[in-house]
Amino acid sequence: MPTVILLDVSLSMTRTATDVAGETLSRRQLAHHGILSLIDYISKNQRLEFVSLVVFSSLYEIVVPFTRNYEEIETALGKLEDHDKTCVEPALSGVREMVLDEWGANATCQVVMITDGNVGVGQGSLKYSLHNYSKSDNRSFPLPFNFPAKLNIVLISSIPELQQKNTLSMFQKLVDINKTGEVYVTDTPLITANVQQTFTKMATDSYAPHYAKLHCGNMLSYVKLHPAPSSVEVEIDHTTIKKTVSDSLHICGFLDSTDVSSPPSTARHLVLPVPNREFNKVVSGAVDSEDANNSEDGKTPSFCVLLHGSLKVENMVALVQVSEDWYGMLYSWADNKKRSTLMMSLFEPGDNSLPWLGKFRKLGLARSLENDPYGEDDSKTPFPLNPTTKKSYATNPVVWIKPSGLQADVQKVLRYARKLPEKTIIFYKELNRLRKAALSFGMIELLQGLSRIMDRECRLLPGTAHPDALLQLTHASKALRMAIDRGISYEIVPLTTNFAKNT
Repeated sequence: MPTVILLDVSLSMTRTATDVAGETLSRRQLAHHGILSLIDYISKNQRLEFVSLVVFSSLYEIVVPFTRNYEEIETALGKLEDHDKTCVEPALSGVREMVLDEWGANATCQVVMITDGNVGVGQGSLKYSLHNYSKSDNRSFPLPFNFPAKLNIVLISSIPELQQKNTLSMFQKLVDINKTGEVYVTDTPLITANVQQTFTKMATDSYAPHYAKLHCGNMLSYVKLHPAPSSVEVEIDHTTIKKTVSDSLHICGFLDSTDVSSPPSTARHLVLPVPNREFNKVVSGAVDSEDANNSEDGKTPSFCVLLHGSLKVENMVALVQVSEDWYGMLYSWADNKKRSTLMMSLFEPGDNSLPWLGKFRKLGLARSLENDPYGEDDSKTPFPLNPTTKKSYATNPVVWIKPSGLQADVQKVLRYARKLPEKTIIFYKELNRLRKAALSFGMIELLQGLSRIMDRECRLLPGTAHPDALLQLTHASKALRMAIDRGISYEIVPLTTNFAKNT
């Protein structure tokens, strides 16, 4: 779950906040101390988190792209310069574009905006932006984000100052428009300790890892899920019910990977084994006294490690129940040939998330049936969705269960289109992949719309663009329209040009 730190570097952030040990600190310097506390918390509790630093005033600038090297952010904080007035709307628009380009519309993101409570003046002020938003249906407004995002706003200001300016309600309005998030105000007086405490509270609320017990019969392992799973709302009998992942995960059984066949999932989480001491410290009173007396965690066999190795060797997945009528699967996932990790994918809430398997509660042992559907040949399967080619969880199958998934695939094609001719091969690969999926689902209008988008991209090409970019985009747009009736197996190939030969 990536994080964007959005820091205000306008002139109002240079105002003096307090004197500490004879040293005058500005609000931006206090914000630096708070960001360092946030980075320290993430490095200890969410070491796999990608973090980016973006600064804004009337414009915005990406200072540090998404990285896990948190020292880059600490170094960049000391090199920032002051700029002009505060404009929040362009900064949020820049964050939206950056996250969509880097992660797509499916990734859940944390946006932490840090400012002093000044909304700016004139046409670019927050008051002006909110007035235009409420006046009409302004679709250009960056909120709510086009991807799942939590907007946390930290104000380096006191309550009396915010009440005097009447600006707290404006920042709360931003959070309300985004639907998820919170506004954090620094306690008085404005000193380093109070600012750090505010950032720590925000980090605890947003980045607290999810600890759970993983049960498989009589075996038990303490695990930590990264990132922490979010709650979902399900409508049952015209009633909205909020479901959360339980702190007790129960393995129901095991399935061959070919039987599961790349199922649609709503979220993926890394499953890490946790020593008993850490679990006892975080979840007080949730562990038996016998487990608490175990002081040699490093020498104790771990069921989580055993499960990971078994699933990897046997090419199987474990069906796990995470809550009432909510299931997922555990499997071994490899990001490269030398390293693999235990992952958990969550299905849609319900007992029938994978229709070809039937209801999860009615699954049983195949050998208990009178006639084993598998027989002696393990390659046979009773389920209808068995691909002719062996699937792997390292592949990227096209699964459109939400509009955001379709939007992400279209944006991926456009990202490579804007990087022509360097990305010619992968552009046509993604274009053919999208075309096959659209034909499979009968979405002919999607291909026609994508062709019109490419025509628009041709008109928007700058004068400094490579000549081959215009030729390839024109060829792809025309070929996409002509190839609608040529079947799924047809492949659109790149246009051979003299520019391509020279490069």
